[in-house]
This record gives sequence, C-alpha cells and structure tokens, in this order.
Amino acid sequence: MEPLTALVVKAGEAILGVNRAAMRVDGKQDGSPVTEADLAADRVIAEGLAQLANDIPTLSEERTELAAPPFEGSFFLIDPLDGTKEFVAGRDEFTVNLALVTSGVPLLGIVAAPALGLLWRGIVGRGAERVRFDGATIGAAEPIHTRKLPPQGEPWIAAVSRSHGDPRSEAFIDNRPNAVRRTVGSAVKFGRIAEGSADIYPRFGPTCEWDVGAGSAVVTAAGGRVTDGKGGELRFGERQASGFIIPEFIAWGDPQAAGF
Repeated sequence: MEPLTALVVKAGEAILGVNRAAMRVDGKQDGSPVTEADLAADRVIAEGLAQLANDIPTLSEERTELAAPPFEGSFFLIDPLDGTKEFVAGRDEFTVNLALVTSGVPLLGIVAAPALGLLWRGIVGRGAERVRFDGATIGAAEPIHTRKLPPQGEPWIAAVSRSHGDPRSEAFIDNRPNAVRRTVGSAVKFGRIAEGSADIYPRFGPTCEWDVGAGSAVVTAAGGRVTDGKGGELRFGERQASGFIIPEFIAWGDPQAAGF
C-alpha cells in the first residue's frame, strides 16, 4: 500500500504541474476530453508499476488498447485523471484512481485528490484510511468508516455529480427520506461515503470500470458496499460485449441499506 500510495501522489504532482490555462484538450471517440495532464499521470503510473509489480497486468483508461481481458487472477485498474471536466473547468475535485482487482473484485483501492491534498485508501477486510499530503510529503493515516443508515426522521446525505445528473438517479434520491444532495466531483464522492460524510451515491447512467474500481474497494474496506442498480455484485475486468462499461451502480455507506 505505501509504495502504491506514493506512486499515486506522484501522479497527482504531474497533474498539478500542468498549466491548465495553456494545456491542450482533445476529444476521445466517446466525446470525453483528454488532456496532457491525463497522459502525464498515466506515464508516471505506468513507469512506477513496471518497477513495483511488472508481473501484474494493467487496465488504464488511457491505454485500453494494450489490455487483454478477461483478466485471470489480479490486475491493476487505473484512471489517471478522473474528473477531467472538473480539471479543465479549473475546479479542485478531480482524482487519481488506482485499484488492484482480483478475480473480478476490487480488493485494494486508492483515490487521491491532488488539489485537495487528500486521499482515501483501503484494503477489503483490513479497513480504510484517509491521508493528507502536501506535494510528495505524505502525512499520517487516519482510520475511517462509513456511517450507519440515518435514524428515522433524519436526512440521508446523497453525493451527486456536478456533470452527470440523470432522471433515474434523481428519482432514486427523491425516494430517500428527507434526502439532502451534496454536489461533489469525480471519485471524491466515494471518499465522502467511505469517511461517513455521505450515505449514498447513485449513478443510473453508464460509466467505466476505471471510474468505479478504486472507489468501490475503498467504500467496501470502510464498511460500505457498492452494487449494481438492483443490489447485485459488480464485476471488473471480464469485458463483455459492451466493453468496459458499468451500466449503473449505487455506493451505500450502510450495506444493510442496499435495496432499501
């Protein structure tokens, strides 16, 4: 965990070293943006993993053409810059996401928000932590845990996206008792669930495995659960006909609330 954390922090430094006002922004085939910051962070992670764990395959958003799914055993699942739209817009809620997936399940996750100097990390079965960092200096780890379902009469806190709202997610939140929405960018939403400052994060629209894997591991390690839209298990690295798409998911702070 420690060398992987240092690697993710280093990738965040590469992102912050890019001049947002002067950088080039290109469009991918799916219409999403990609910048030199995405590519710089990806290079840092690729070079670091080649030294740390060269025998473990990698699936990165910026190098999907090099992936060879379905993966047997373990693989690293990476989004070098999650929340590129937030980054391009000059906001601070963008993240570097790294997960280690074994047999289709994310078991280790790191979600780092470089501009906030904050990261969340966890290993399923061993707990989760929040860590502050300043440049390459990484502070002490603070144990975190999701919170229980709010008592009757108290509001659910729903983490919602600034860029990806959809009617089904809105309807889902409206069905929670006295739900309060908190707008949060990128995979920071998973961190807020893991630390107990939000209860649910629904996404009833398509996203990609690298957007969800690290956050799923962190939330699960912190005592929560991440499911598909019907409360079932999510699988990673098996690549069906739809590619690396996750049609929908819900992150739950209280696993007992899943399906409620």
